[in-house]
Amino acid sequence: MHNPADGGRPERAEGGSRWLDAKDDNGDRAQDVHAPSIGSDTVSARIERVVTSGTFCLDGGSWEVDNNVWLIGDDDEVVVIDPAHDAAAVLNAIGDRAVAAVLCTHGHNDHINAVGDVAAKTAAPVLIHPDDDAFWSTVYPDRQPDGWLADGQEITVAGTTLRVLCTPGHTWGSVSLYAPDLAAVFGGDTLFQGGPGATGRSGSDFPTIIESIRDRLLTLPADTTVHTGHGPTTTIGAEAPHIDDWICRGQ
Repeated sequence: MHNPADGGRPERAEGGSRWLDAKDDNGDRAQDVHAPSIGSDTVSARIERVVTSGTFCLDGGSWEVDNNVWLIGDDDEVVVIDPAHDAAAVLNAIGDRAVAAVLCTHGHNDHINAVGDVAAKTAAPVLIHPDDDAFWSTVYPDRQPDGWLADGQEITVAGTTLRVLCTPGHTWGSVSLYAPDLAAVFGGDTLFQGGPGATGRSGSDFPTIIESIRDRLLTLPADTTVHTGHGPTTTIGAEAPHIDDWICRGQ
C-alpha cells in the first residue's frame, strides 16, 4: 500500500450557484456499490457511494445539501473521498477495512466536516490541496492536514491508482482524482451533470473553472464516468459538447 503522506508536509504553494439537486432521482440514500469491468479484466477495486445530508455555509449564507462520499478499494483497504456531515454513516460503510487516506477534493465545510471524526477513528492521513488551507482552517482551526495534494501525485489503493488533477475554479485548491483503471474521475464540485460547479463566491472564479474543465477533464476518455460531489454521475462524453453553452450562460 502506498503511503500518500510519505515525505512529510510539502511547503505551501504560492499563489452563481449551479449546484443541481443533490438528491438522486429516486431519493435513495442507500450505499451504492460499483465493481467496474474494464475490457476482459475485472478490476478488483470497487467504487462505493454514501449519501449524507447537512449544511453548507459560506459568505454568511447557508444551504441544506446532500453530499456524495466516495470509497474506492476492496475488502481490505479503501480511500475515502470527501467524508461529509455524517461520520457514523461513513465509518459504517468502511467497516473493518484499513483506510489508506482521506482525500479532500476541496475545503468547503460540506465536504470536510466529517473528516476529523473519520480520521480519528481510522488513523488515516488526511490530504488536501494547500490552496484551500484557509477553508480547511475555518472548520479545523486546531488541526492541520497530514499532507498536501499536488498535481500529478498518485495514491494507490487495492491495486488501483488515483491521480491528482488540479482543477481550480470552484475553489482555488479544488482537485479531481482520476482512476484510469476504473474509467472514473472524482471531480468534487468542479463538473456536474449539466455544467460546472458554482462560482461567484469566495475563492472561486468562472473562467478558471471553465479552463480546468476544458483542459483537465474534457481531455479524459469520453467514456470516463464523472462521480460528482452532489447529485447524479455523468460522463465526460455527455458533458463535453456543451462547454460553449456553459461559457455563454456564464456563472
